[in-house]
Amino acid sequence: MTSTPSTNRMANAIRALAMDAVQKANSGHPGMPMGMAEIAVALWARHYRHNPANPRWINRDRFVLSNGHGSMLLYALLHLTGHELAMDEIRNFRQLHSKTPGHPEYEITPGVETSTGPLGQGITNAVGMALAEKLLAAHFNRPGLDVIDHHTYVFAGDGCLMEGISHEACSLAGTLGLSKLVVLYDDNGISIDGKVEGWFTDDTPKRFEAYGWNVIRAVDGHDVDAIDAAIRQARDAGKPTLICCRTVIGKGAPTLQGSDKVHGAALGDKEIALTREALGWSDQPFEIPADVYADWDARESGARVEGDWNNLFGLYQEKYPQEAAELQRRMKGELPAGFDETVRSYIASCVEKQETIATRKASQNAIQALAQVLPEFLGGSADLTGSNLTNWKESVPVRYNQPGNHINYGVREFGMSAIMNGITLHGGFIPFGATFLTFSDYSRNALRMAALMKIRTLFVFTHDSIGLGEDGPTHQSVEHISSLRLIPNLDNWRPCDTVESAVAWAESVRRRNGPSTLIFSRQNLPFMPRNEAQIADIARGGYVLRDAPDAKAIIIATGSEVELAIKAADALAQQGIAVRVVSMPCTDVFDRQDASYKASVLTKGIPRVAVEAGVSDFWYKYVGLEGAVIGIDTFGESAPAGVLFKHFGFTPEKVADAVKMVLA
Repeated sequence: MTSTPSTNRMANAIRALAMDAVQKANSGHPGMPMGMAEIAVALWARHYRHNPANPRWINRDRFVLSNGHGSMLLYALLHLTGHELAMDEIRNFRQLHSKTPGHPEYEITPGVETSTGPLGQGITNAVGMALAEKLLAAHFNRPGLDVIDHHTYVFAGDGCLMEGISHEACSLAGTLGLSKLVVLYDDNGISIDGKVEGWFTDDTPKRFEAYGWNVIRAVDGHDVDAIDAAIRQARDAGKPTLICCRTVIGKGAPTLQGSDKVHGAALGDKEIALTREALGWSDQPFEIPADVYADWDARESGARVEGDWNNLFGLYQEKYPQEAAELQRRMKGELPAGFDETVRSYIASCVEKQETIATRKASQNAIQALAQVLPEFLGGSADLTGSNLTNWKESVPVRYNQPGNHINYGVREFGMSAIMNGITLHGGFIPFGATFLTFSDYSRNALRMAALMKIRTLFVFTHDSIGLGEDGPTHQSVEHISSLRLIPNLDNWRPCDTVESAVAWAESVRRRNGPSTLIFSRQNLPFMPRNEAQIADIARGGYVLRDAPDAKAIIIATGSEVELAIKAADALAQQGIAVRVVSMPCTDVFDRQDASYKASVLTKGIPRVAVEAGVSDFWYKYVGLEGAVIGIDTFGESAPAGVLFKHFGFTPEKVADAVKMVLA
């Protein structure tokens, strides 16, 4: 690389911005940016293909800062290379409404590919991105026209590799041969508590070699040329690569470098002055010399690489116009023109068939129907495909040398969920993956990150309650549905039959500003008759399934308990007590409806009873303290489902008695 300033000056610009921004905020993590500065120079100045003027260019390389606490490294790079991130934003690091929050956040800062900070999830997102690239390339590329051809690069630290999720994801990455995934490991031997040798003595290179990765050991992380050579080797390896970079945390800070004291606190004015002197950096805080800016500026080179790709894509459009249009549609996240008609037709078939089946089977039937018009569907399961039913007739399993549309994630629930987030973030697919609902606990932080990023990842959870039966309380979900409803911006669907299952799938696919969970039963549930208006109202999250003139009470139910509510209403009607039954498959969507609609469903002044085979506390928001909730506030038992429902009081008689109580 030819340049006017040395690579040392380029690296020191990162150090200066990091220590100045953290000092001004009096909060942050200067150690990692200062320690990884040369690694950043080697990657971003010599290999990383991106266009600052168009951070969403389809064929850009992806960069993931898995050790997201070092966010000032990324913000410095984005600013210096010419992204829309002004110096005022650097000055406002960690301040309210700035584009430089404490950890990188997707859609807040131009050029940030994923929100990172919860360690291990960034590298796992990157596995998903690399997998998406591989599958898209296999589907769309043609001889001489590789329109999908880019790398995914990751910066990761000891903390990322300690987290269990990294084992899950990196194991799968090796098995699938994700050769365009390159991880640069900041091996500085320090974490918050001090030197990691007291609690982290893994032979990390051997671990990754066992996964089937290419491992480049003991690279000097402060030698730009050595790192450059390692990246070049990685790009030709034919395997995912881990580059182990030996670094000094807080490099350049004379009295603090190499210690945990520089990890997560401002250096202080005295140490910063000493650091400037040691680095030979005489410029004032937040000032970068013009020649350093010129050397970092990637706008011209970025426009050139995207322009070259645009020319290639133009040739591709001429020869393969349908494929080109399809790729563009999928990368934009738009649904095909025939989607709505497919949904209408499939719902009509559900009404005609009136099947009594488990909603997990109803889910599979919906997947089968929607997959005919959604080639971007990318299904999967955490080793429970035969139970979760997330495959379909035409699905093809993804293997090392076999592109497909269904992923066997193995027993890796957390890894699966964060990999799916990476697939979504890359673009081109609508991923969904499944496990039992009780194991949503393993996935929970990835669900939270999907909701935080407002991305369309679909999480399928089956075996949703004590209805699981004989496997007992370890596998029976009690608190999970209510706890998932506590996550902001996560839509949680628990349908009661084939029609509600179809609507749940359609609405989750249509939703582009957040993730959804689709929660299904193991046991058979009966079809519920409805008119067209009621079917339309399912998409509003809650609706009147059965009404009665002059209803004296309202029963609210979800999933398998809707049948229970209907039977209780029938019994009460025989006793002269008119009851309305409300099915509420998605409380999150219902809560977003306008006040008049909600009042038409849950009419004020009418006593209410809620019934759901889970913890009861959540439902008092709808029934009030004067209402009643039929729930389960203990763990389950091991027995057949029918026995358990009776044992825990989920019977029409118990629901009817609760209605009488609130009317008394």
